[in-house]
Amino acid sequence: MSSPDPQVRAARNLTDPSPESTSEKKHPRAPRNRGPVVAVTGAATGVGELLTAHLAASDEIKQVIAIDERRGEVSEATWHILDVRDPAIAEKLRGADVVVHLALDLDLETDPAARTAYNVRGTQTVLTAAAAAGVHRVVLCTSAMVYGALPDNDVPLSEDAELRATAEATGVGDLLEIERLGRRAPRAHPGLNVTVVRPTVLVGGTDTALTRYFESPRLLVVAGSRPTWQFCHVEDLVTALEYAALEKIDGELAVGCDGWLEQEEVEELSGVRRMELPSAVALGAAARLHRIGLTPSPAGDLAYTMHPWVVSVSRLHDAGWRPKWTNEEVLGALLEEVEGRHTVAGRRLGRKDATAVSATAAGATVALLGTAALVRRARKARRRI
Repeated sequence: MSSPDPQVRAARNLTDPSPESTSEKKHPRAPRNRGPVVAVTGAATGVGELLTAHLAASDEIKQVIAIDERRGEVSEATWHILDVRDPAIAEKLRGADVVVHLALDLDLETDPAARTAYNVRGTQTVLTAAAAAGVHRVVLCTSAMVYGALPDNDVPLSEDAELRATAEATGVGDLLEIERLGRRAPRAHPGLNVTVVRPTVLVGGTDTALTRYFESPRLLVVAGSRPTWQFCHVEDLVTALEYAALEKIDGELAVGCDGWLEQEEVEELSGVRRMELPSAVALGAAARLHRIGLTPSPAGDLAYTMHPWVVSVSRLHDAGWRPKWTNEEVLGALLEEVEGRHTVAGRRLGRKDATAVSATAAGATVALLGTAALVRRARKARRRI
């Protein structure tokens, strides 16, 4: 890519109006008579907002119906303000050909029970409402994490590989249940088709346990593990979702950069040194810190930094789609995005604690200082109650 700042370029491509779209605001575009009507849930924020803007600017889309709990910034879309768990959504979906369901809560800080209740109930309601409204396709977006990160995984995994993930990592149990609902929906609602899109490590305005991994002063490596990294920039996810909305591809498919990076390549490209710990120490500490509420990430998240889970993206390639970003470029964009943030064991630190951690040279001391800083913060918080 020619742009020296890929993050800015991506945001401009997806959200800034082109000269043509600017003139269209002054002189409204003639009604579109072809292409599908696409509804997007979660349309006001994140990937949903980017997709809504992208589809609204496409001549291949007849109309965009945007659904969220607040109105977003894409004025070209037709907005409906409601919770996706509200059965009234069926009426709002009438006339839509395709629904892209992106109203998911995968926030690390959300109560897990509340998160699951929202994600599962929301997906159930959208699938049932889509069938009732006569929609013929629903596109679900989960994650390649559903394949599971295991030491015996093929590199890369085929897209039809068995889903061997467990519910031990943040949100993965929800994603597995969402996929189960997606498989059942065509049997319960004949005529309804479901496409599932599974991005790899998503980068671009995202905050996950995997992006926070790169906010640490040292990259934690579990002794004897074989980490591999395959990234997906939100710009590429949006164009893949567009392919699914236009029905250029269906079924279950992965989306991400071509190939992958080994841990040593990540360290060389990032300039961040590793902190290597025995498996029992790393997993035990992660479990204890999460159990007492000091970190948002359960120990299961650590598996995705230990074992391979890179995936072939051949189905999208066969359909004519290509990623615009390479793994190296997405890693560079991620490092720019997290610059100035400081995280230990998945928990963000204040400037004072981060300075103490960063000044420590020995890996074991880094871990201990990080844990001590979190304990001090927790004790102060308890004293204030």
